[in-house]
Amino acid sequence: MEEEATGRVTNGAVGRAANGTPDEAADELAGRATSDATSTESGGAAADGAANGSAESLGTVVVAGLANLAIAVAKLVAGLISGSSAMLSEAMHSAADTVTEILLFVAVRRAGHPPDARHPFGHGKAGFFWALMAAFATLIGGAGFSITHGVHEIAHGEELADLRISYAVLAVSFVIEGISFLKALSQVRAQAGRFRVSPRRYVSRTPDTALKAVLFEDAAALAGLLIAACGLLAYQLTGSPLWDGVASVVIGLLLLGVALNLIRTNVSLLIGQAAPVRIEQEIRAELLALPEVESVVELLTMMLGPDEIMVAARVDFVDETTGAALERASDRVERRLVERFPSISQVFLDPTPGRSAKQGRMVGDDADRDA
Repeated sequence: MEEEATGRVTNGAVGRAANGTPDEAADELAGRATSDATSTESGGAAADGAANGSAESLGTVVVAGLANLAIAVAKLVAGLISGSSAMLSEAMHSAADTVTEILLFVAVRRAGHPPDARHPFGHGKAGFFWALMAAFATLIGGAGFSITHGVHEIAHGEELADLRISYAVLAVSFVIEGISFLKALSQVRAQAGRFRVSPRRYVSRTPDTALKAVLFEDAAALAGLLIAACGLLAYQLTGSPLWDGVASVVIGLLLLGVALNLIRTNVSLLIGQAAPVRIEQEIRAELLALPEVESVVELLTMMLGPDEIMVAARVDFVDETTGAALERASDRVERRLVERFPSISQVFLDPTPGRSAKQGRMVGDDADRDA
């Protein structure tokens, strides 16, 4: 990898030497080599931090998956004993959440892989893909089963047995799911505070689909538990199994809404979603703050992963800027952007004449032709 990096630096310097002096190319080569060495050291530290974060996320996902699996088994036993369609739907809901946790674990691990020759921009989008698979698991395993089983219960109502076990399982499950939900909500509030936005807006815009999935699924789980309890209570009050089937269908529709929302979010990120508007505005402001920059002709961003942003900009530098000054300004722009936004992993700058410069050249060309 070091030889490949050195080769890229050498080729870049030699290529520009055709338009500049050999001394300028040598100076650039030395500067770029130092910059690459510094970046390699920083990248190693960042990789160690990412590895520690991945290990912590791994533990969280494993614990959440085991908890959901235990809840699913308890709900299944209670549903089979009582014959409640809503309890069986809740059991399938927790089973789908368990599968979702496994897929989110794969997403976190895949997204954390470093760049390689075949994937120079990293594997961040793999996280979006596996999060998309997790959303499909919720759609098929959770929503599909709950709706079809609820419709069957409505059409062929069955008498329910002792519901005391079902109520006990629902109560314990509510406590466990509540703890998980509060933890996810606390993380959302902390992240929203860092970006100076409301938690609701952060959740709607965040590219961290794993966090979003956990929050939405925990919220849906709490709502589903309350719906199941209401269905059982309505059955006890009326003696009609219709309400148990209705509760199952409502739970399925709730999971359907959550799954479709997560699918839409992950698909948008997979096909190249831009960074949030606020970040783009601040990136543009950082570029315009440099004295060598006259205007930003075009600014493009793309989310490469949950915490990775690529920036590509066409920049109109002031006309007096020399080649060496242009290179120094470009390096300074990249450093400032990365320091200001640690999530930026790739920066591409294209010196481009602004509209006024283009119009000036067109006028000059017309005058030459007239002459």
